[in-house]
Amino acid sequence: MGVMAYTAETSDEVTRHLRSNLQSRGIGSAAEALAATAAGAEAGDDTAGAGLTRGHGRARRDMSQRVFDMAESLALCHNVTPAEEAADDTYDGRTGVGVARPMAYQASSPDEVAIVQWTEQVGIVLAERTLTTMTLRMDAALPAEQPRVGVAPVLAYDILHVFPFTSESKRMGIIVRSQLTGEITFIQKGADVVMARIVEYNDWLEEECGNMAREGLRTLVVGRKRLTRQAYSRFEDAYAQARAAVAGRAEAMRQVVTEHLEHGLELVGVTGVEDRLQDHVRTTLELLGNAGVRVWMLTGDKTETATCVAVSARLVRRGQLVHVIAQQRAANELRAALETLRTLGECCLVIDGDSLQVALDFFRDEFIAAAARLPAVVCCRCSPTQKAAVVRALQRYTRCRVLAVGDGGNDVSMIQAADIGVGLVGREGRQASLAADVSINQFAHLARLLLWHGRNSYKRSAKLAQFVIHRGLIISIMQVVFSALFYFAPIALFQGMLLVGYTTIYTMAPVFSLVLDRDISDEIAMLYPELYAELTKGRVLSLKTFCTWLLISIYQGGALMLIAVYLFDTEFVHVVSIAFTGLVLNELLMVALEIRTWHRWMLWSILGSLAVYVASIWVLPAYFDLAFILTPAFVWKTLVITAVSSVPLYIIKLVGRIYAPPAYAKLT
Repeated sequence: MGVMAYTAETSDEVTRHLRSNLQSRGIGSAAEALAATAAGAEAGDDTAGAGLTRGHGRARRDMSQRVFDMAESLALCHNVTPAEEAADDTYDGRTGVGVARPMAYQASSPDEVAIVQWTEQVGIVLAERTLTTMTLRMDAALPAEQPRVGVAPVLAYDILHVFPFTSESKRMGIIVRSQLTGEITFIQKGADVVMARIVEYNDWLEEECGNMAREGLRTLVVGRKRLTRQAYSRFEDAYAQARAAVAGRAEAMRQVVTEHLEHGLELVGVTGVEDRLQDHVRTTLELLGNAGVRVWMLTGDKTETATCVAVSARLVRRGQLVHVIAQQRAANELRAALETLRTLGECCLVIDGDSLQVALDFFRDEFIAAAARLPAVVCCRCSPTQKAAVVRALQRYTRCRVLAVGDGGNDVSMIQAADIGVGLVGREGRQASLAADVSINQFAHLARLLLWHGRNSYKRSAKLAQFVIHRGLIISIMQVVFSALFYFAPIALFQGMLLVGYTTIYTMAPVFSLVLDRDISDEIAMLYPELYAELTKGRVLSLKTFCTWLLISIYQGGALMLIAVYLFDTEFVHVVSIAFTGLVLNELLMVALEIRTWHRWMLWSILGSLAVYVASIWVLPAYFDLAFILTPAFVWKTLVITAVSSVPLYIIKLVGRIYAPPAYAKLT
């Protein structure tokens, strides 16, 4: 408040100032207030509450009056609604009494709730709110020795207009009229960069806002102005005319508010709300950094606040340089700043909204190229549109996957623009979580979501996709070899139920059981986040791995078909059953070869599929000759075919694990 500052620890002193102010106005205990009101009503005296008007003018006021004006402004200028409405707490617009009890509040912003809870703590309680009225219960008027139970004086206000907060205006306002005195007051609160040109000149606003921001607090500047009836009538007429406009209605309404209200406001005070980090945020950011994830923080906070939060969250590592680009509104100035940034090493870049907009408009590629190599970037004073623009610029320039995490309505556009959107269910509502692809309750869950579930999902999907290609390609190779051996005659090698069964009941369950495979445990994945960075090299799913599986399919398909024809040259009528049996056994062995950690469902799927195939030999006599299949020659020759196609791959993989083991093999 310029000459004095109060924190949560000094709320008793604020309550004392409020009590002193209310008593000087003639409001003591609830019984005294009720008696005074009743006496004034019987006498027909309209000055019963005249004392309440003192101190609202421009005259010099004592500290208790200034504290009351600040607390009253905070208790009135918001969009908070009490969870329990008390309709019997007022007496026809006069000072009444209300039951002093704890209240619960609902609002879209947790900062709003925090401020209203503070006013309740010091003794001004939001007791009731409707679309047109608001009621404040003055618990501060109760004696200091009396607990906050029983009855307390109540003041009621008419809500004339509400100007909601938007990310573009960065402020909200309200016009209220006291039902007791008829005084009309315009109250507005918002960001310091906006309110500095709306409130009257002062010499402490910028300094105090900077001090709070360096402590990591979100600042709001509060101003108020008393409106005469004539001034309010002029505003009401102009505002009604603007609302009736057919084109440019919103701009016309903003213009009327600016011309009639937003100038010459009395600076009442500045609030600072701590934006506390969730549990384990620091650990999570460290894990993501070690995993090779580049973290950008896009926020609407001041530069000092954003820097303080970045340091406290360990987004800025110990000893790391913090390079700030701020207030660069000219293109040539920003170009020089980018040239300086390129000469720096691995620092943390902090850039404000104005400079960011110039960079996106004139030097988009140069800015992204310089910032993308940095381990951390903090963009402060960002609008929702700028957040989405940064995400799209990163996608276009880096060609990397961008994941956006947010917890408020201002983050929805950024979440929807990203490749993967993650919404946090927090105190700012569920807008972000409803608009996101994934919803989580804690930011710390993001580490496990990426390092464990994300890693498994990527590796399992890559393995499954390549194995499905292999399964279809090997049977095609066998058909090609078969046709080539017989002068490309248009004869199908496998027909009917054999072809359908191969892709379904014979191999489907074992192949899809690969999604249960894992190469490491979740404890190791969280302990060594560097394993996640290995995925960015693209070695799991690439052209090289595709060509490897292509060669495997050609080798196995050719070996199965050629050896089957060679061994059964005198019994060619049984070549189909021999080749198909070797094919099914080969696929089951290949699934077993790819498994790193066995799961009971994997074993059951392989054994179950083998049992189904053996049983189908008796069910499908048109494709299998039981008399031939039960002979020892069929058995050993089938085993030879399967061994030639599968054993070399087992040997190659074993040698590879010995002489060129993967990174995770050293940890298991």
